[in-house]
Amino acid sequence: MKTAGILLMKFVACIIAFTIGLDLFFDATVVDIVTFSLFITIVSYIVGDRLILSRLGRRAAIVADFLLVYISVWIFGSVLLESYIQIGWGSILSAIVITAAEVFVHSYLLRHFFTNQSERQKSAFNPRLAYGTEFAEEQDVFDKKNPEKEK
Repeated sequence: MKTAGILLMKFVACIIAFTIGLDLFFDATVVDIVTFSLFITIVSYIVGDRLILSRLGRRAAIVADFLLVYISVWIFGSVLLESYIQIGWGSILSAIVITAAEVFVHSYLLRHFFTNQSERQKSAFNPRLAYGTEFAEEQDVFDKKNPEKEK
């Protein structure tokens, strides 16, 4: 049920973003907006939230979501929409709005889903790591049993 709520939040944010980015300024159809929203919602949840956010953190997930939206709207927009200016500005506006919404989605996910993983992530990416030293059983560099190896 929690996953369905998150997907619904992401889908509504995508509908709003694509309405602003593609329909308000340009003449995109409702089918284009719903198709873009459904695609971005599913791929962003799988790639951005489940894979990147849980392993690399919030910043990497935000950058990945921005690039995902920008590139996918650019690629699919070149097929569905007519002018490159419409595709470029629609991609940028949509990516900015969805990235702003993803900040809130990621903070919700980190609070409720990835509590143990965020602690593990903080220890894994700590710049001041303490490295241990491993010693062998022999303390001497030279082998006492075989003196010929020293030469």
